[in-house]
Amino acid sequence: ERMRGHVGSTVRLAIGRDGEPEPLQFQLERSDVQVGTVRASRLPGGAHGYVRITHFNDATPRDLRRQLSELQATGPLQGLVLDLRGNPGGVLESAVGVADDFLETGLIVRAEGRAAGARFELNATAGDLLRDAPLVVLVDHGSASGSEIVAGALRDHGRATLMGERTF
Repeated sequence: ERMRGHVGSTVRLAIGRDGEPEPLQFQLERSDVQVGTVRASRLPGGAHGYVRITHFNDATPRDLRRQLSELQATGPLQGLVLDLRGNPGGVLESAVGVADDFLETGLIVRAEGRAAGARFELNATAGDLLRDAPLVVLVDHGSASGSEIVAGALRDHGRATLMGERTF
């Protein structure tokens, strides 16, 4: 908590190391930390891809599109494994954006609450990044919130097969 602060401000850090008689002193400038949420690779054989999404932040849909584009630069994918295991969720709009990237049409999520602002529907727009190639979504007990929305929407629209454990 003490290391947090305004971007551009500084913080002094002392670190003790074995073999050093005194703590090492560092002065660091604070900056925005961008944590990558998407990793992708081709699976052995090269015809199928693997994408791991650790959580959903504002950059996740853009990063997913970039990673898939890089995978497809060497040739079209015949299928994809989307790994949402241990993904606790995050930014709802980003999770919806990820689901939308694999759907052509249909309801992704609907919320109903007492207040007017708590009622909404978010639907897919045309443009399946995999062009209907098979999709498997991996889930486990740590898959929650936004990852459940993605997995559920893809399953409900017949777009993906879910594998793994019951989600959170």
